[in-house]
Amino acid sequence: MPTQKTVNEHKNMMDKVMEHLGNEFKSVRTSRASTGLVENIRVDYYGTPTPLRQLATLSTPDANMILIKPFDPASIKEIEKAIKNSDLSISPVNDGKVVRLSVPALSGERRKQIAAQLKQFGEQAKISIRNVRRDGNKILDDQEKAKTVTEDDRDRGKKEIDDLTKLHIDKIDKLTKAKIDEVMES
Repeated sequence: MPTQKTVNEHKNMMDKVMEHLGNEFKSVRTSRASTGLVENIRVDYYGTPTPLRQLATLSTPDANMILIKPFDPASIKEIEKAIKNSDLSISPVNDGKVVRLSVPALSGERRKQIAAQLKQFGEQAKISIRNVRRDGNKILDDQEKAKTVTEDDRDRGKKEIDDLTKLHIDKIDKLTKAKIDEVMES
């Protein structure tokens, strides 16, 4: 059934939007240290930009410290340089074997800025979900015009895509609210 194939393809696209949103949320700084803040920082490793998580063991020994232990001790200077050049605004401390990042507490003003940024990420994800719905509905309309599906099948497919859209937008709202609550708590 071609409508089910179209619905499944668009469901997968919506799931990818959700996955991307989750990655965006991981990279946002909260009051607790998280390896998600640094795992995607690109380090120039022998001329190749490489994600930090592929070059080092990342851990959080306590609530306000990130510990980075490189697999190759020779890469420690490049890791330190990449962190300094990132938008983290945290100074790395290099002791020759590991890099320590001390994550300071957030001010009330900074928490509000981060909450606004999180809302923006949520809105962008909703827009992407709606664009997927629009594209799916257009494909179903085109299939019906080309007489490859019946009008009833097209309508069923559109309803399924609409239901998926509502489900994903509800998930986005819940995820965004939970992340904002996490940032705003002391």
